[in-house]
Amino acid sequence: MVKAIINSLASIAFPQNCHICGTSVESLENGVACDSCWSRTRHFSADSALCVKCSHPLDELANRHSASCHRCTEQHYDRAVAAGVYELALAAVLLELKKTPNVPDRLNRLVRPTVEMLEISANTLIVPVPLSAKRRVERGFNQAEILARSVARLSGNHLDAFSLVRKAHTPMHRTAMDRKARESTVKNAFEVKRPKFIEGKSIILVDDIFTSGATVSSCANILKKHGATSVSVLTLARAVEGRH
Repeated sequence: MVKAIINSLASIAFPQNCHICGTSVESLENGVACDSCWSRTRHFSADSALCVKCSHPLDELANRHSASCHRCTEQHYDRAVAAGVYELALAAVLLELKKTPNVPDRLNRLVRPTVEMLEISANTLIVPVPLSAKRRVERGFNQAEILARSVARLSGNHLDAFSLVRKAHTPMHRTAMDRKARESTVKNAFEVKRPKFIEGKSIILVDDIFTSGATVSSCANILKKHGATSVSVLTLARAVEGRH
């Protein structure tokens, strides 16, 4: 209650317009989006009709326990979950996260139910999708690692931000790129520097946005080659074709 009051007062003292609709953001905990835009952003739950492997939204009549989008069959991760659709508030807040290493409380609150979608054991390791050295220097931080710290804290599992590295600087994925183009840019882009830390572990791979799945699939492939028993993917947002 006290924190909510402080956030509201701070939003008055330091006013900010919503990055989506331009109205005033009511509380600092909302980040760069207002309450209305947050409420219009689609979130996923255990009852959502999603592909059982990659969490792409399916027809509401689909059997949510066995349905597949059939686009992710050859990708190397075992399962991918996300908090919601990459649109409106989620899109605005995650774009801002690439500029400023600050996770607003409202985004952090979406991490817990997303973590709960996965089966996590004491043998599970939390691994962020790495940036190239060049991009990390340019940005100053890795937003996936910031999110992975929240996942590790909520799950009680160890964070390993050093074993998986991006050995090649790859071009940014553009919206117009098709699946094959995205896959080709990240093929052989990752390596495992500390295989003994990966061997025998169940991995939760953390990133901000799941687009085509090419990046996390490439990461999962190299992690499994170095002995990971399974690789699940957790992102805050899921890009949906034709809807973002």
